Amino acid sequence: MTTAENRWAVWLRENEPARYNLSIKQGWDAFVHAAPRAPLERLSRNELHRLGVEEREDYDDARAVWNANPTTVHTAQLARAYGVMNQVMASNQRDSDRLRGAVVIDAAPALGKTTIATRYARDLHRKILRRHGPRTPEGHQRLPVVYLPLSAGTTLKGLNQKLLRFYGHPAATRSTRTELGSLAVDCVQACRTQLIIIDDLHFIDFKHRHGHEVSNHLKSLANEMPVTFMYVGVRLREKKFFDEGLLGEDAAYAQTSRRATRCDIAPFTPSTTAGTRAWSALLTALEAHVILADARPGMLTDHAKLLAKRTQGCIGSLTNMLDRVCHLAITTGTETITRDLIDQVTIDNAAELSASIA
Repeated sequence: MTTAENRWAVWLRENEPARYNLSIKQGWDAFVHAAPRAPLERLSRNELHRLGVEEREDYDDARAVWNANPTTVHTAQLARAYGVMNQVMASNQRDSDRLRGAVVIDAAPALGKTTIATRYARDLHRKILRRHGPRTPEGHQRLPVVYLPLSAGTTLKGLNQKLLRFYGHPAATRSTRTELGSLAVDCVQACRTQLIIIDDLHFIDFKHRHGHEVSNHLKSLANEMPVTFMYVGVRLREKKFFDEGLLGEDAAYAQTSRRATRCDIAPFTPSTTAGTRAWSALLTALEAHVILADARPGMLTDHAKLLAKRTQGCIGSLTNMLDRVCHLAITTGTETITRDLIDQVTIDNAAELSASIA
């Protein structure tokens, strides 16, 4: 069979890993409108053996792409987070002269914070475009959602520049700090933006002068922009985000703590009856997605306790492990997930360290 006739190579070309840059409108738009991957056929061992060398190479690579990209599982954590976000987003129905609230997704690493935020925002973006169309009455592109991932050392000016870069504004790099803020407000209003996600907020040190400036600027933007803000970060309560870096009695007067609603994301806790059921349901959903020749119901749930020990119930560590154990299952010819393969997988340092002392 020639390369042109190799359907697995064709599948790979049409379903390769997406390279979205969510921090600019073109990348976010591509993410919002991306179609699901075409289904990938599950071949038996006999069918695998009949493949030519190039066909087998392409099929295995196709399986790697498929196995590494399961659909979002609607866990109890996701449902709870959506519930909190929906309550906060109810403030979006207010007229623009009334202040909207903010939601803060605050948790330890590897618990799916960004996935929850971006999937919620994608659904909202699609719904608004369905109702109102891609253009505003004035003819501007409608951008219901803005996504801004921060980096270490982000300043007030840098935050405004990131916001303008998302919209593709040409003045993002050549305006003063004051002008940048005004232009950002103009973009939000012209494009009818309703939700702004600020991710990796833990990079801001709210006890430092620049952190104070960013915190005050976020409050100012909330006053000027008719949008809801969604902040995402690691241990933001401990980093004094809600207290605006203030200490002692002064912290009680922090406006952020009154305006923002904290949404915690908890790890799975298989030590409880409800936690065991939730963990098992997650593993069942993930194993149904996996394409291996000898895949079977129970190949993950049979090892639920081991997987919980290895990952401490963190969904990020679990999905990393799933990618790698599927890789081992394919490359070793095992073609299913076994305890031996799970034991062989090396995952993130935090999970490995915690498992070793459990």
